[in-house]
Amino acid sequence: MAQTTSLTYSPIGWCLNDHTDPIRQVRDGATLDTDPAGIRAALLRLNEPVILIRKNNGIGLSKSGSLIIGGNVPEEKRGAPVLGYTAPLPPGNLGDREFCHFHGIRYAYVVGAMANGITSVSMVEAAGRAGLLAFFGAGGLSLSGIDDAIGHLQKSHDRRPFPFGFNLIHSPADPSLEMKTVELYLERQVRLISASAFMDVTLPVAYYRIKGIHQGADGRIMVPNHVIAKVSREEVARKFLSPPPEKIITRLLQQKRISDHEANLARRIPMADDLTAEADSGGHTDNRPALSLLPTIMAIRDEISRNHAYPRPPGVGLGGGIGTPASTAAAFAMGAAFVLTGSVNQACIESGTSEAVRKMLADTRQADVVMAPAADMFELGVKVQVLKRGTLFPLRARKLYDLYTRYETYGDIPDEDRRWIETDLLKKSFDDEWQLTREFFARRDPGQLQRAQKSPRHRMALVFRSYLGQASTWANTGVTDRRLDYQIWCGPAMGAFNEWTRGSFLADTGQRDIVTVAHNFIFGAAVIHRCQQLRSQGIPLPTEAGHFKPLPLDRIQQLMKE
Repeated sequence: MAQTTSLTYSPIGWCLNDHTDPIRQVRDGATLDTDPAGIRAALLRLNEPVILIRKNNGIGLSKSGSLIIGGNVPEEKRGAPVLGYTAPLPPGNLGDREFCHFHGIRYAYVVGAMANGITSVSMVEAAGRAGLLAFFGAGGLSLSGIDDAIGHLQKSHDRRPFPFGFNLIHSPADPSLEMKTVELYLERQVRLISASAFMDVTLPVAYYRIKGIHQGADGRIMVPNHVIAKVSREEVARKFLSPPPEKIITRLLQQKRISDHEANLARRIPMADDLTAEADSGGHTDNRPALSLLPTIMAIRDEISRNHAYPRPPGVGLGGGIGTPASTAAAFAMGAAFVLTGSVNQACIESGTSEAVRKMLADTRQADVVMAPAADMFELGVKVQVLKRGTLFPLRARKLYDLYTRYETYGDIPDEDRRWIETDLLKKSFDDEWQLTREFFARRDPGQLQRAQKSPRHRMALVFRSYLGQASTWANTGVTDRRLDYQIWCGPAMGAFNEWTRGSFLADTGQRDIVTVAHNFIFGAAVIHRCQQLRSQGIPLPTEAGHFKPLPLDRIQQLMKE
């Protein structure tokens, strides 16, 4: 005969039956709500506790009462056994409050920088005014383009302050651009940067961090320039958690970029105020698994902070794969100081890309992404994660890199492949494309032309890089006849987001604004966290109780006030 197992619930406390509290009638069910929808509604009211009590052999929701959690309660005082309890959890309490205070934000939520202005001026401002932190996507833009964005954001900030930052992407193929960007940031007093794609601490990023360090009247070290570094490897994390390398400090002193006093103080601070552990993200990524990456980086942070006795240990957040409230909740449950979003932001109406791209992203599934050669680090074999659904860019980019690695000059490439390059990709002769490429690098980095003059292979690389770079521009501007060449940076989080929003108002690309998406993530994460707290106390809540589907922004704001 088959055995059956009945669930038993051990109480964690008691409702007090003091004859003055409404909970005194709980044994008669007067204040109970046993409907799963009622429990779910209670979980949505984040400013109120949720109390689950035993009713007969089931579970009920108590809407009021005085409780004692643990300890002995006299029989005459007992109203009903408490099976589960979860405290109020405003979304602003998720993550590290010190991180929020340090950067002047309400929520531990960062809108990551996507290059070529995809994380646009309007997106940065909208996020900042909603209590989030966003970084303008400066990578790939000219210095004048970055300067214009600085001007717009600082002007808006002067009218009504809000937090924001700018991206600094590592440029191994053009070190001078990295330094010129830093010099621009220092000149324009950009006080917060997101350092991305770095494999080591470079002289420009160290210069940005060190310049202007001084001591306050109380002797504390004051650091005007703040850095949040994206890392996906332990060795890189160690470098940004440690003080600037001595050899770089020495070089900066020799170049008279910093003073002796600044150099001495720099030896006592970490290179970065905070780190983003970057998992499987769009664009530059090592496709690291978040479950192993974040705890490892946090442990390294603890070790180095202890060794250097930092007054404020750097926060460690998680980016890459944040595409739903559930993944947001998971990040915070693992101890992330903040979450950083990327791919899903590109699908928002404020992003600096085309409507055609936003619609392509709306059709994306988790498996619709692939790695392809990167334009900025082409010769090094570095890859970026891009969308493969609806575009031939990944296949074409991989073939270009294969030809580059196999042949020393463009003329060595077989005739059939050269016809394919000029007809399908460049849509002009190699020589004509080279002339346009020369004009670009004459303005951007003349040193590349000197190398190309000596090396036909480098000339070939520059032309191939030109195609890769333009593929992003064609996507962002929506060039119709280049649709098959669109390079769209994207991670699997986009597919998760689309599945979560399926059948809701957020399935419509026109409804996806950055503030609504962000509030759904952080509000939903708080709801999911509270549900899991109850389950961890042994309460078998109905599956649907923890489901969180997209809510309009005004409804979320209303619930947050209740």
